[in-house]
Order: sequence, then structure tokens, then C-alpha cells
Amino acid sequence: MASWGSSSCLQKYSLTKNPFSETVKFSERTSILTIVAQKKAKKVRKIILKEDISQLGKKGDLLDVKAGFFRNYLLPLGKAQIVTAALIKEMKMEDEKIEAEKQRVKDEAQQLARIFETIGAFKVKRKGGKGKQIFGSVTAQDLVDIIKAQIQRDVDKKIVNLPEIRETGEYIAELKLHPEVTARVRLTVYAS
Repeated sequence: MASWGSSSCLQKYSLTKNPFSETVKFSERTSILTIVAQKKAKKVRKIILKEDISQLGKKGDLLDVKAGFFRNYLLPLGKAQIVTAALIKEMKMEDEKIEAEKQRVKDEAQQLARIFETIGAFKVKRKGGKGKQIFGSVTAQDLVDIIKAQIQRDVDKKIVNLPEIRETGEYIAELKLHPEVTARVRLTVYAS
């Protein structure tokens, strides 16, 4: 490979163009140009989910997702936001409010459970049959109606866990007031 300095064409051109100038000699050193390949930069975005997304996460989760997935899917549908300091602060405040609300609901449920346990037994009157048998059975709806009549509290019948009652006697029903609070209520069934 010929360098610029050894090129005869260049020397002729410089001599013919300007006969009075000196010929410039190029140094014989050659510089080595090194090309370094860099790793492809990962295009990842830190996001906060605004709603639950199956196979990705729940609302409020901090995730790393690919930029294209965020740009083309999550952002246009309004399902996520890029993480900022202000957004993190806002999410913490919202989490604290939610936690305070959960604690308030739990305290309310515990207070209601204490009320149920201090009342004693609820009395249920049914038409009697042979011996201890009663006509029909006592259902969760019957218990809900009795609670509403005696203590003026609305209770959903879905939270009442009642054994099958077809005879007179004393039974225990469970009211699941909160995932962590269960009240036990005594029922006295008697025949009329």
C-alpha cells in the first residue's frame, strides 16, 4: 500500500503547479485507527403501573420494561407512567392513605366484633315439630334480619357462615367482618 508521501502523482502535481515552492515530504509514520465496537445500549424504561396488568404486575408496581413496549402499548392506553421523583412521592402518599383506610376499616370491624360478642345470644323462634325438630331451617338471611332488628346494623348475608340448623338448641355462627376479623355469634333456636 502506498502512502501519500511516496505518491509520484502528488509530487508531480505539486511541482508543476507551483515550481518555486518546496516539496513537502510526508512523514512515513502511519497512524493506526482502532475501531472499538460498543455493546448495544439496552433501551429500558423505569415505569409505574397505573392499573393491574396480567402477566406484568399490579397497580403501583415499579418495573423495568423495554422502551418500545412502553411507547407503543402502555403509554397510549394510559396503563403506565415513567418514574419521576414527584410521581414516587405521590405514590407513597397514596399508599399511606390506602393503608390508613385499611386500618380504619379493620378497627371498625374489630369494634363491631366486640359488640356482637358482648350481646350474648340471638334468639330465633321457629315452629316446632316432633321432639327437637323444627319446620324449615334457620338461614343466613334470618340471622341478618335478627341482627338488623336488635342492634340496627346492616350485615351482608354473604359474610355469615352458619351451620345447618334443623333442630332447637344453641349454635355458633361466624361473621367474617374483615379478612383478619371474624366475630362469633351465639344463636338460640327454640320452638314455639
